[in-house]
Amino acid sequence: MSSEKNNRMVWDRNKRGHYEVWYSTFNHRATATGFWIRYTLESPLGDHGEPYCQLWFAFFDARHPERNFGINRKFPVTELAVSEDPFSLEIAGAFMRHGELKGQLSGDTHEVTWDLAFKPTLFTHRHLPDAVYSGKWADSRVLSPNLMIYINGEVTVDGEIYELDGEPGCQSHVWGRKHAHAHAWSHCNAFREDPTACLESTTVRLKRAGLVTPPMTFVSLYLGSEVYHFNRFATLPLTRGSWETGLYELKATGRRMKLQGELRCRPEDLITTPYVDPDGEPSFCHNTEVGDASFTVWTRRSLRAPFRQLCRLTAHRTAHFEYMTRSPDGFISRRHVTVPG
Repeated sequence: MSSEKNNRMVWDRNKRGHYEVWYSTFNHRATATGFWIRYTLESPLGDHGEPYCQLWFAFFDARHPERNFGINRKFPVTELAVSEDPFSLEIAGAFMRHGELKGQLSGDTHEVTWDLAFKPTLFTHRHLPDAVYSGKWADSRVLSPNLMIYINGEVTVDGEIYELDGEPGCQSHVWGRKHAHAHAWSHCNAFREDPTACLESTTVRLKRAGLVTPPMTFVSLYLGSEVYHFNRFATLPLTRGSWETGLYELKATGRRMKLQGELRCRPEDLITTPYVDPDGEPSFCHNTEVGDASFTVWTRRSLRAPFRQLCRLTAHRTAHFEYMTRSPDGFISRRHVTVPG
């Protein structure tokens, strides 16, 4: 079954207190660069403003981090055009389809264009337990209609052309009434040891009745024909995630498999991006697309058998991760810039 339906817009164009995001992250391995493209809409609550849409772009250069930058521009919601079947989303002439992204953005001395295509995947990856998607109690939901994609086309950044020929990346869809109080996320489908491997994770902390919950971590590892999921409530006790500046650590243990490792980068590889929830509360996302990853995977035949190492998985400057907090990380100097409309 096609995963295209999972990219359809959830917002009904009337409801207040809603945000929605479609994003893609990917690499250009030959130049150790990474890209982050984001199409968003927001329908604020009450007196926090009128609905609007927004186009985002970020560029990361692991060899020359002084070149890193992020720019975004807001548009009236009248600039948003959406089709369900086939799926199509357009903001001020920049569009995303199920297998295609094209657009341009300029400002803050930068000018970028992208014209990209990929073969859609046949399944949708769900990061969270099924109950989160069927119920109404969750503040936010995330899934990836295109978790493991290989992108063709080109991106032009300030006159420099990056030609992509099967470059690894992902495309995901997020929506809800409010971001989690804090979260971390990771993705990598460019491991050096195994091109079939893909790691996806998220760690969330919620705020309920003024109290912040302990972190809850959900991890999935695709490895050849095997898939190991730690994204059910039953797996929470033995799945851990923690983060600090430039570091996201993960550990998961199940009946047949366990993994442990980290994603890491330098502070200069990160860009801080300010978000605003529909209720007006700010948050700050610290993101890189040129991180390193290192994981060890063990398996066993039965509960009584010992774990034996199956493989090591490493990535150099091709791992994607971020962490979002309610105040900016003071160790990160580079900020995403909102350019005038």
